Amino acid sequence: MPTKNNATFFNQWFSSPKEDLLSGLVVAFAMIPEAIAFSGIAGVDPQVGLFGAFCLSITIALVGGRLGMITSATGSTALLMTGVVATGNAQGEGLGLSYLIAAGLLTGVFQILWGYLRLAYQMRFVPTGVLSGFVNALALLIFQAQLPQLGLNLQYGEHIHNEQMSQMLPTGIQIPIVWGLVILGLIIIYGLPKITKAIPSQLIAILVLTLISIGLDLQIPTVQDLGQLPVGLPSISLPFGSIDNGKIPFNMETFGIILPTALAISLVGLMETFLTQDILDEITDSNSNKNVEARGQGIANIVSSLFGGMAGCALVGQSVMNVENGGRSRLSTFSSGISLLILILLCKPWLKEIPMAALVSVMITIAISTADTNGLKNISRIPRSDTAVMLMTFSVTMLTTPHNLALGVIAGVALAGILFSRKVAKVIKVTSSKVNEEEIIYKVSGQLFFVSKIYFAQGFDTHDHVKKITIDMTNAHIWDQSGVAALDQIIRKLTLGGSNVNVIGLNKESLDLFDRLGGQEPSHG
Repeated sequence: MPTKNNATFFNQWFSSPKEDLLSGLVVAFAMIPEAIAFSGIAGVDPQVGLFGAFCLSITIALVGGRLGMITSATGSTALLMTGVVATGNAQGEGLGLSYLIAAGLLTGVFQILWGYLRLAYQMRFVPTGVLSGFVNALALLIFQAQLPQLGLNLQYGEHIHNEQMSQMLPTGIQIPIVWGLVILGLIIIYGLPKITKAIPSQLIAILVLTLISIGLDLQIPTVQDLGQLPVGLPSISLPFGSIDNGKIPFNMETFGIILPTALAISLVGLMETFLTQDILDEITDSNSNKNVEARGQGIANIVSSLFGGMAGCALVGQSVMNVENGGRSRLSTFSSGISLLILILLCKPWLKEIPMAALVSVMITIAISTADTNGLKNISRIPRSDTAVMLMTFSVTMLTTPHNLALGVIAGVALAGILFSRKVAKVIKVTSSKVNEEEIIYKVSGQLFFVSKIYFAQGFDTHDHVKKITIDMTNAHIWDQSGVAALDQIIRKLTLGGSNVNVIGLNKESLDLFDRLGGQEPSHG
């Protein structure tokens, strides 16, 4: 008779093997162009993104907290890598990749730490406005990274513009050809699903544009111009060693270079992962453990980095695709990784012939799907405070150099906290009623803390010195030292005016706080 643990293992892996295997294969096809494109954004060879996608998928299938979720190289993490890659390449050839791998290892350590510190619970306090600004900034950054491939005279990614990059960009007569192929790719991607959804339209677009490029012998940039493609299985290696061998020293200077990137990737990656996790939980009407997923993402990023891959996080599009195709267990995620490796090893001659125009069309659709288009359409209906938070997150991300999604999120959360405090502060009310010529009762309702203390003080007439004043705090709560000081100050002013002041109705927490911090001992009933 199977035990409970055996039953759980079976359900997590083999609840629907046929659907899981087929869905994993389809997802693998969809992962290939994105992994290659994200490698280009980061400024590294295509094999770095492909190895990363393979290692991340395999590892997260074993240790992840959300069944059926797809983890791979992503646009949000790739954008954060451009600075550290550029820094490394400026020091010497090949050092950019070593710094990226080292940053990936540190990212994994951070994410494991965030998992044990239960960071997922803190993510619940990130407001919708911040998430909207985050995805809108991410969408624009992904789109901007495609502009050089359209022949526009802008720097590649995050100020990466060198001879190698310029060779892979279209020039002269190539530009209108590339534009034509990109437009055709967009037509296929958006038009084909209206006819059939059996095969991912992005994959069909890539196949069609590749056949056109080969058949017409179009001399335009292709994937092989990005750099090296995989020639075999990845091998384990550390990025530390002699600079002459393309390695970096294991010291505090290296730590200082990779720390900002690793910290940003760890936070941004988990935010996108948790967002994807929430979407899948809703689709499948189930719950999953975000802290387990955070630790799993950290382990996966360490494994990916050890095998020469880039760090990543959950993919929204591919995860939803997997679940909707019936991939609900760990087997589907595992299958996507194995299928991906088989495809990139067997289809290498075809992969290198894929025109960059095909990847640009795919990335443009990803940018559009990433943006919070619904929120932008309904921006006039959204509260102004939420719009301000969204714009703050978006603006800080876009104005920082290099673009910092993590800093944008922090700025958005800070502004949301300030605006929320102002809203709560205005909720406090102080009403007065005269019992007779010698007695007044003030009734306070709401939250008394550092922001609301001004509105609280304005509710009292400190110049009306009647014999007896009662302050009824039954419907109020004191939260901090500022709240205690505000009440204490009112009591002192009224007492100095000759009134006998009684404070009643303080709840236990507020009374304890006042007794510890206040200078006036209140009377209470």
